Amino acid sequence: MNAPRVIPSSELIVNQDGSAFHIHLRPDQLRDKIIMVGDPGRVDMVASYFDRIDYDVTSREFHAVGGAYKGKELMCISHGIGSDNIEIVVTELDALANIDFATRTVRPEHRTLEMVRVGTSGSLQDDLHIGDFCIAEKATGTDGILNFYADRDAVCDLDFEREFCEFTKWRHDWAAPYTVDAAPELIERIGRDDMRRGYTISAVGFYAPQGRMVRLRLADPDLNAKIEEFRYHGRPVTNFEMESGCLQGMAKMLGHKAMTVCCIIAERRATNANTDYKPSVRRLIETVLDRI
Repeated sequence: MNAPRVIPSSELIVNQDGSAFHIHLRPDQLRDKIIMVGDPGRVDMVASYFDRIDYDVTSREFHAVGGAYKGKELMCISHGIGSDNIEIVVTELDALANIDFATRTVRPEHRTLEMVRVGTSGSLQDDLHIGDFCIAEKATGTDGILNFYADRDAVCDLDFEREFCEFTKWRHDWAAPYTVDAAPELIERIGRDDMRRGYTISAVGFYAPQGRMVRLRLADPDLNAKIEEFRYHGRPVTNFEMESGCLQGMAKMLGHKAMTVCCIIAERRATNANTDYKPSVRRLIETVLDRI
């Protein structure tokens, strides 16, 4: 029988206080139910509903508060902007759950986490409006992160990826897109008739990758129009954001459950945007807290 692999300290860095390198949380601080947000300041908004707060930890863009809400033990953590941060957060949360920091080996019993990201998004269809809530039932990452992992094909919808690339004439000098479903159990528990279920594009950036042109020209000015017209099994791509593809992909490969639900704050086709979106986000947070 082979001995368990010992993970080198350079591959999983543990701080002197026994916490994970970037998020600065210890294994004893981990909760099985996790709400994830991009903005570190939004963690305080979520935590304001907690009945009890056990810890409040901040490191860089990663802000975590653990406690209880209506008898449920949970935590909220910020991940900043972009899929590269998601890879860090999900990897380190999984390490807290499934790696013995003392022996640097994988624990024999797998611990499953539930991660629900609450975010903001721009709609790509005329029937999805500012203030609506949209679940990323399928999320397509355009950042390429999952392509660095050996098991990406096992968790991805390869037919969706192929049809999407063919329809949009996806450029070969861009990262190959990957598409991952959200956890069905979370969709059924959290998503009801007050939330739209859709196909989400997790863009690798905010400006050109989402078709925005400020001073620099776009490599494919027609990309957004092609994405809007694309259909998979008769259903369209609903919205743009920047993290759900990597979140759902990393979680699925690691044996966790994850989903993203976003509040629509911009209508890209109608060129409308709402900067006063905090009341709608607060309503979404209240809904997720009650259902998680």
